[in-house]
Amino acid sequence: MKKSFFFYILIAGVFSSCNKYLDKTPDEDLTLEETFSERRSADRFLTAAYSHLPFEDNFHEWYGRNPFIGGSDEMEITWDIAFAQQMNTGSWNPYNVTPDIWSTGWQGLRKVNIFLENIHLTPISEEERNRMIAEARFLRAILHFFELRSYGAIPIADKSLILSDNFKAIERQPFHKCVEFIVNECDEAAAALPLKREGGDLGRPSKAAALALKARVLLYAASPLFNGNPDYQDLKNASGDKLYPVYDANKWAVAAAAAKECIDACEPVYKLYRASDNDPMNNYKKLFEENWNDEVLFARNNDGTASYSSFHERCANPISLSGLSGYAPTQEIVDEYEMMNGERPITGYDVQGNPIINPTSGYTETGFAAAAHPKGYYPASVSNMYVDRDPRFYATINFNGAFWKNQQLQFWNTGLDGYQLSNKVDYTKTGYLLRKFLSPAVNLKTGIYVLRTWIYFRLAEQYLNYAEAINEAEGPANAYQYVNAVRDRAGMPPLPSGLSKEQMRERIRHERRIELAFETHRYFDTRRWKLAAATDNTTIHGMNVRAGSSLTDPEFYKRTIIEKRIFESPKHYLFPVPQADIDKTPALMQNPGW
Repeated sequence: MKKSFFFYILIAGVFSSCNKYLDKTPDEDLTLEETFSERRSADRFLTAAYSHLPFEDNFHEWYGRNPFIGGSDEMEITWDIAFAQQMNTGSWNPYNVTPDIWSTGWQGLRKVNIFLENIHLTPISEEERNRMIAEARFLRAILHFFELRSYGAIPIADKSLILSDNFKAIERQPFHKCVEFIVNECDEAAAALPLKREGGDLGRPSKAAALALKARVLLYAASPLFNGNPDYQDLKNASGDKLYPVYDANKWAVAAAAAKECIDACEPVYKLYRASDNDPMNNYKKLFEENWNDEVLFARNNDGTASYSSFHERCANPISLSGLSGYAPTQEIVDEYEMMNGERPITGYDVQGNPIINPTSGYTETGFAAAAHPKGYYPASVSNMYVDRDPRFYATINFNGAFWKNQQLQFWNTGLDGYQLSNKVDYTKTGYLLRKFLSPAVNLKTGIYVLRTWIYFRLAEQYLNYAEAINEAEGPANAYQYVNAVRDRAGMPPLPSGLSKEQMRERIRHERRIELAFETHRYFDTRRWKLAAATDNTTIHGMNVRAGSSLTDPEFYKRTIIEKRIFESPKHYLFPVPQADIDKTPALMQNPGW
């Protein structure tokens, strides 16, 4: 029997409090009956549930709920306080795991369920009621998804709980039932929501958002981690139900159909973003600067104050611009960016970790650029490592010698942004900083901030979702169009013809790594593909930031081991549920290996 589920993990003793407490609204002064007797307060109640969507542009504070960037091979967070550091060193466990990823979703789901159970009391038109219900059902779907992607099979929260409910009997539901629940919520929401939101409704879900979420969850469900994974075949819930399915190849076709449904519904209104000058770097760079452009299917509005607008900016900007130099991309992701001719610069690494350079790519790690890029992607005298790369590289990575806000970055040891002039805490550990998402209009020194958004779903992801799923279901023929569209927008040549299914799979995975970099995809992609044991149980590298006295000092450009990371399989493929909650509700059961 399906059991509903919610915890106030962060509020001690909530389940031993009085019944009236559970009837309180976000204002804490109105009863539920009073709240839903008036439209404004009912809408505020629903709006409160949006606060439980994660601030994914916060990569290291526990309340940001996104350790996944620093916990993947994309980035090294500078500070030891980041929970990602515990993940990378294998020192996390059910007792010290950051609790907010687990708890915040269930808190939000309780609000959504209370809303759905009481909105019939609100004196509004049926049209408005149906629209608000559709919003709530989308929120119920996406909050379930955020739990599902981290914990696998979870309980299903389809109603609010009362104190007389048997909390000790709460258990996980089979993974396929969780997926079916999310998909059904998306379908119901999509049927009642407009295709696109405008004006004051920006930030509220649309039909496009619901279809995008449906496509992503079905892609995850088709993937090796959750589709026939032998590590999970014997897992059952407390009632004896098998939690994970045997392999079903048709799930790829279902995922492809969902992505295509989303694309076909969106394309009359949405499109891949291109800047006014159609410059390949600007096409990608300004996609993340122009809020709610025509590629964005769903995003979260962050305010334009120091609290949120500047947080990512402070962590990613260099110390010479009053930043903290904390978000440091790894050498591994830098190596992934192709040359402008479409060739991979590095084909692998030898046993010592040295790069194996592709001789046909034109890439070299010696010498310095004799001239600047004609469009200003890089100046003269930068390392040849950074010359003639995929334009998305220049929009994503700030490297030694690059210009940022009319200032040339100096990451070498004695440079303005280097280790020696830092406080020995705030400095880039890898010799790179994240440029993607930053606004050139923000001035940290003078306190100028701008309204920003964090994009959860955009059209390019749906193109790559469809390409991956259709390649697995039918082969590469119908995947080319969508991968090539993403590459063309970035000024990159099309994929070579005649790729096999396996070759196309690798190309799509590579394209996702570049196009969706730092957007909270890489961590979950390597896990759903069951590749994390290779990508995350290894050393990561950067430049030699404790050396160098000038831009052209070769000592700085020596590859250096930054960290030996630990990944235990199958244990680390899923997050542990906080032990305190397992103790309260033993029927939940802990994830494998924890």
